[in-house]
Amino acid sequence: MIKGKFKALSLSLFTLLMTLMMFNAEAADKRIGILVYDGVLTSDVTAPLEVFGVASRLTWFSDYEAITVSVKDQQNITTEEGLKIGVDTWIGDAPELDALILTSSYKMEPLIENSDLIGFIKSASQKADWMASNCSGAYLLAEAGLLDGKKATTWAGGEGDFQKDYPAVKVLTDQNLVVDDKFVTSNGSLVSYQAALKLLNLMSSESKAQEVANALQYSRFSHQPF
Repeated sequence: MIKGKFKALSLSLFTLLMTLMMFNAEAADKRIGILVYDGVLTSDVTAPLEVFGVASRLTWFSDYEAITVSVKDQQNITTEEGLKIGVDTWIGDAPELDALILTSSYKMEPLIENSDLIGFIKSASQKADWMASNCSGAYLLAEAGLLDGKKATTWAGGEGDFQKDYPAVKVLTDQNLVVDDKFVTSNGSLVSYQAALKLLNLMSSESKAQEVANALQYSRFSHQPF
């Protein structure tokens, strides 16, 4: 009799587990893509991954998932600081994204000159509700012509060069992040957390973004608004 009850309990737990797995699979039908490649700056990737990873486990944001999108067809990338990160998809698969976050490197030229990547960014912007960048990732948005006539920023101290390289962009200085229409650009590094929380705010609400900020203890080190 005990064996029968144990079997029934096991089946119930199995059924519950399968239901949860099916719910998660069905729920996550929207994607936030984060661009990755060898030499990418770690915090540009891990900050939005953490912010949106926490949010996607909450009921009000469970229809979203954060994924890594590689420039090349490879299983994982190694960041500038040596962290290996798995790749979910790559630009050649032309994944449909609801938001795309462009990251930075100390060597942006190969990315800026990559016509396939710039083409992917242009195509993604036509369907995505939000486009964002951390640090010099703004150069990719600008190279794609998406920031023409819009306010934007880049890495702190690089605003002058950014303005010279892309005179059609209204570059703002001394601002952690800038929002113009559906574009969110930021300084990167630790500001990547603030920028990700701002994007989450825009995609949900301030109170919900604050819920995630509290979970990450954001206010313990920063009182910058998002």
